[in-house]
Amino acid sequence: MVNRTIFSADHLAFAELVRAFIDKEIAPHHERWEAEGIVDRGVWQAAGAAGLLGFFVDERYGGAGVTDRRFNAILTEEMARAGASGPAFGLHNDIIGPYLTDLTNDEQRQRWLPGFCSGDIITAIAMSEPGAGSDLQGITTTAVRDGDSYVLNGQKTFISNGILADLVIVVARTDPAAGHRGISLLVVERGMAGFERGRNLDKIGQKAQDTAELFFADVRVPAANLLGAEGQGFAYLMRNLPFERLSIAVAALAGAETVFEQTLAYCKQRQAFGRPIGSFQHNRFVLAELATELRLGRAFVDQCLAEPELTAETAAMAKWWCTELQHRIVDRCLQLHGGYGYMREYPVAKAYLDARVQTIYGGTTEIMKEVIGRSLGL
Repeated sequence: MVNRTIFSADHLAFAELVRAFIDKEIAPHHERWEAEGIVDRGVWQAAGAAGLLGFFVDERYGGAGVTDRRFNAILTEEMARAGASGPAFGLHNDIIGPYLTDLTNDEQRQRWLPGFCSGDIITAIAMSEPGAGSDLQGITTTAVRDGDSYVLNGQKTFISNGILADLVIVVARTDPAAGHRGISLLVVERGMAGFERGRNLDKIGQKAQDTAELFFADVRVPAANLLGAEGQGFAYLMRNLPFERLSIAVAALAGAETVFEQTLAYCKQRQAFGRPIGSFQHNRFVLAELATELRLGRAFVDQCLAEPELTAETAAMAKWWCTELQHRIVDRCLQLHGGYGYMREYPVAKAYLDARVQTIYGGTTEIMKEVIGRSLGL
């Protein structure tokens, strides 16, 4: 990070704080969380006390009022480098945070933001459904206005933080006849009658991160829990997706860099036929290719982080390129480890499993290419 010109001394100091937090509060417990399929709620409260949650929120609500997104990127990078896929701080800060700061009224901010910053309120956003993933216009969850409430019915799946979440932003149809202009965002809170959680889904990777099905059966959501204006939900989602996708790209690239560094060290130490395996021309060429691709990816992502305005197509480019790059890097690094790479005790094996979802969530690679293609007038 020292050689990256986009960061100042304050950024580097923050990175040290994050690394110290990970060493103390996450690393000693993550293996257990992987086995249990969920993290301790206490790590969220510890993160809040350390100033790692909602630091962009206004001070009056418990945040630090930091608007520089490079701090968000540092937290995401350090978590990725540590393989700390369990605590979904990036989801909380980078994806859900903007909805709760930009779309809420004063009363809602008073209710939700202090807990958001302290870690007492864990958040999730419920978009995907069993029959609608990347196609947000295909959602069937409905919310019908009835007096001072909305009656919410439907099902969501693949919801990160689904088990732990105290506050869930639910994407629902409030006007089925209005197409994408009939979609709204409602905040469902823990304990509301009719709101049920399904199983903690059994994923191939990111085992410590709880991912669940959510069910809504005649849930009466107060109209006071509507985010923004009714019927504008799709527009809000489109506005926030670029930074969600950049956050995924940031994590993917940092994860790929870490696996490469570990593999380079392994190739210098591991012996075969009386010499380090990295000294064989084929392996040396592979490492040279990966180092070059990572350098190119780093230049692009840092450029995106430095841009004051991030377009949807640029974010899509970063998301698909970096997540596909991560796949290539991790796969080839596992190959360089030989049989040891297939053993879960080696970090490259966990990285291989954890990385697979990166090209899927936040919009698949195919959807990203569609976004870019349309921006070209095609």
